[in-house]
Amino acid sequence: MSLPVLGPLIAAAVMLFLRRLSAQRFVSFMTLGVSLVASATTFVNIWDDGVIRVVRMSGWPGSFAITLVADRLAATMVLVATIVVTIVLAYATGQRAPDERSSFYHPVYMVMTAGISQAFLAGDLFNLFVAFEILLMASYVLLTLEGTNEQVRAGTTYVVLNILESMVLLMAIGLVFAATGTVSMAELPARLAELPDGVRMGLQLLLLVAFGIKAAVFPLFFWLPDSYPTAPSSVSAVFAGLLTKVGVYCLIRTQTLLFPGELGNVVIVIGAATMLVGVLGAISHRDMKRILSFQIVSSIGYMLFGLGIGGSAAIAATIFYLIHHIPVKTSLFLVEGIVARDSGSSSPDVVSGMARRSPILAVLFLVPALSLAGLPPFSGFLAKFAIVRAGVVDAQWVGIVVALVVSLLTLVSMVKIWVGVFWGDVEPAAKVSTVGVLRHQRLMGVSTGMIVALSLAIAVAAGPLYEFATLAAEQLLDVAGYVNAVRSA
Repeated sequence: MSLPVLGPLIAAAVMLFLRRLSAQRFVSFMTLGVSLVASATTFVNIWDDGVIRVVRMSGWPGSFAITLVADRLAATMVLVATIVVTIVLAYATGQRAPDERSSFYHPVYMVMTAGISQAFLAGDLFNLFVAFEILLMASYVLLTLEGTNEQVRAGTTYVVLNILESMVLLMAIGLVFAATGTVSMAELPARLAELPDGVRMGLQLLLLVAFGIKAAVFPLFFWLPDSYPTAPSSVSAVFAGLLTKVGVYCLIRTQTLLFPGELGNVVIVIGAATMLVGVLGAISHRDMKRILSFQIVSSIGYMLFGLGIGGSAAIAATIFYLIHHIPVKTSLFLVEGIVARDSGSSSPDVVSGMARRSPILAVLFLVPALSLAGLPPFSGFLAKFAIVRAGVVDAQWVGIVVALVVSLLTLVSMVKIWVGVFWGDVEPAAKVSTVGVLRHQRLMGVSTGMIVALSLAIAVAAGPLYEFATLAAEQLLDVAGYVNAVRSA
């Protein structure tokens, strides 16, 4: 279970001494292959028996050891994350962007991968903070590796906001420790329950702010649409698919385990505002990458809405939406990268007629775009329907109206990209090209197709996956079960 964390860190250290790019690629894919097997094994075991797995690093006792905990949700997130980072790395290899050819790209990419896995498996708040710091350092390097002025400017905003998030999170953890004497997630539920209501609410708000910045929720989202569009497409795809989901995962974990049933209405309001602001930003822009970046914010709002409603059905819907959104958003950014690589831009003002030049690429965009908009029979429809249904049961009518309107506006923003980039006449400069985009960049196309296929697989297997999401939600809400499993390990 610890291999998805330790393996990439060891690989990163080894690659610092390997200057040849071919050797770094070999080590990267071998490491991710081993991590994929380990995460898949953990997932299958938990799928079979539902028993929470606990690993204490180096054999130290629970009070001192770095504790990794894998329940249904954590095991699923690690598996999906490992699949995505592996496929995106293959995409970057095919893209052969300047950042991928840097001798630092693969080591930093491995460090980022380790940070993602550690965040999902962390069994205490301090190690969660360490995982966030690993993510911050690695993501900042990846964001600015090409060294353009635009990247450095956006990267500065990104790192300043994330340093602020780190300060808030560290302050929150320090206050939690001062108030309870522990940062273990297995010990905190009982000790937090003993605190005065005002103190407990203050600690909860601090954690909401810290994780809200990482998840890019309203009103803390403004750094994301400015930072992600400047990064190379392979980097933006990982950021869009996974990094914000780390923040959402932490919100789910703390809201269900540490503060069950508290501030639900506040989270619902924040979720509705996040949905609305994100989609309004998307329909007000024309650049493909910036539209997709604002849509990340909007989608985070749906997850917060489900989290705020609470209860087994709403949490299950949130988990299913979270899992569905990772491959959908990743694939859209990968398609954008192919468009930009072939045409020099992904703006509808510059590019048109991509569907005529590459029908396969058009399909690779259309499938996740329709899923993102929530049209049947794709996974996005099932995820949004489940969240709206949970809202109906809880009589959250305002939030439901917002969710439905935002879904319609999401379709409008996707149609804007389709009409501007994929429809219309082929640009004169592009007509001289005799080789299709996917033939030029076959590995990029195959990698994108694999991510799109993963999103389709989620829709096809929606029944078993939603049943598993329901079991994961019930396990999240079973605080005593989590506590007993960690303490008895």
